[in-house]
Amino acid sequence: MLALQSRGEQMKRTLIPGLLLLLAIGLAGRLIATVIPVNHLILTILLGLLVGNLYGVPDWARSAVGTHKVWLEIGIVVMGARIALDRVLTAGPTILLLVAATVITTTLVVELVARFVFAIDEETGSLLAAGSGICGVSAVVAIAESIHTDDSNVAFAAATILLFDSTTLFVYPVVGHLLGLSNTVFGIWAGLTMFSTGPVTAAGFAYSQSAGQWALLVKLTRNALIGLVAVAYAVYYARKRASDDGNESSVAADGGTATVSWRFLWDTFPKFVVGFLVVMVVANLGLLSGAQIDSLTHLSDWTFLLAFAGLGLEFQVDELRSTGYKPILVVLTGLLVVATVMLVVVQALF
Repeated sequence: MLALQSRGEQMKRTLIPGLLLLLAIGLAGRLIATVIPVNHLILTILLGLLVGNLYGVPDWARSAVGTHKVWLEIGIVVMGARIALDRVLTAGPTILLLVAATVITTTLVVELVARFVFAIDEETGSLLAAGSGICGVSAVVAIAESIHTDDSNVAFAAATILLFDSTTLFVYPVVGHLLGLSNTVFGIWAGLTMFSTGPVTAAGFAYSQSAGQWALLVKLTRNALIGLVAVAYAVYYARKRASDDGNESSVAADGGTATVSWRFLWDTFPKFVVGFLVVMVVANLGLLSGAQIDSLTHLSDWTFLLAFAGLGLEFQVDELRSTGYKPILVVLTGLLVVATVMLVVVQALF
């Protein structure tokens, strides 16, 4: 009992000061947003980025900064209360088709450009394709585990994806306003073509509340495919290595799937998506009062504030300098092609 109390006290001492730093950055972003016409979430990320790169993250705040993904997931889960289920059901089949088309197209384009245009290492190209097509760095890590690649490949791919995360979250809202995109079109487009969940959420809600909801819904649909993509890559590389070793028949016997079981699918599946769906259904069934939905809305606002402050603090420019120009050009080519095509398609459909 004493040990548990001591551990609890230690967690308070290490987390509370850092959480106060995140809160201070978030409140500063809100305050500045009352003076200049920029969304407070974007300003919060910018402030975190400036603090983290000019002064670094102090040791006493590292534990709390590391929780920013948890705050983002909590915010996403409770955000489900604000999603109108009838809109989701109406657009559902179209959204699913768009997500599948985008994931397949992005993966193939990046793979082809990496291999045949820039001659990048095959495994690095696959990590870039998965990170671009599914859910950013999370997909890079998941695919790396399924194909057992070198840490250096993971580092290059993750740094490249982070570079685009840190730029697209600012560029997309600007492009959307310049093109006069509707909230629905922008949200779906951002959810389909941006990479990581955090930047997609920030860019969507920076555009508008409605755009943010659509962006989040579409992005979570993409995230749910991570397990299937990881399995596909695991099978491909297992067969390829067996073929290279002259032992293709032994792999064909078990389908190359010894390490990609249902347990693997569940382990790679983003669990917070389930929470988001549950909250959305409960709210739309009328089981939550208006006051409760308002409370969840305020909770999501505050958790996003903490999440994006931490996201900004974790963006380290120095870590991105090691990325060569080839991975950047590969991902940039894929992004420009897919984003342009999908924007035309989404505008035609919505």
